[in-house]
Amino acid sequence: MKIVFATNNSHKLAEIQNILGETFEILSLKDIGCDVDIPETGKTLEENAMQKAEYIFKHYGLSVFADDTGLEVDALGGAPGVYSARYAGGEGHDSEANMAKLLAELDGNDNRKARFRTVIALILKDENGGNDTVKEFEGIVNGSIIRERRGGEGFGYDPVFCPEGYEKTFAELGNDIKNQISHRAKAVKKLAEYLLECGVKSAE
Repeated sequence: MKIVFATNNSHKLAEIQNILGETFEILSLKDIGCDVDIPETGKTLEENAMQKAEYIFKHYGLSVFADDTGLEVDALGGAPGVYSARYAGGEGHDSEANMAKLLAELDGNDNRKARFRTVIALILKDENGGNDTVKEFEGIVNGSIIRERRGGEGFGYDPVFCPEGYEKTFAELGNDIKNQISHRAKAVKKLAEYLLECGVKSAE
């Protein structure tokens, strides 16, 4: 089936398409002709994800899911959390600046515990005119923040996040392993299982 993923982030699109496989055809915002910078004014991951999904559903009438992801660090009281993408301030998503600020904030602190959390909001259109389905799915991976960047794959905070049970960062483990164990993988798996349980079949 075709379903819109409310993002133009090429990394996220590739990651989720790899996780979902051929059962689903994922359309980006660009694919549906949406070039609006959808507001993300929520104070929680849940609010932001739903805000994006509702915007697409309202304006395009298509089944859609949207995600929001945050890195939550124990020693920082759960920060950067919902502000992870713009932690260092300024325009856009500056991963290097975000990581630099995070490492500086944790300098000298031995409590490096952290977790990545992804929330996916789904709005599934009822083609028979019945009630549309609205659901949320969550994925969490626990780990720790190391003291220096390591690895060249992934994006965002991947070079400084070491998932629990591993000695390498997400950026060192590579996308194949990350796509099996990541927060987004866990949330997407729940999403895919739900869609299949609802009897949603592939477009073939």
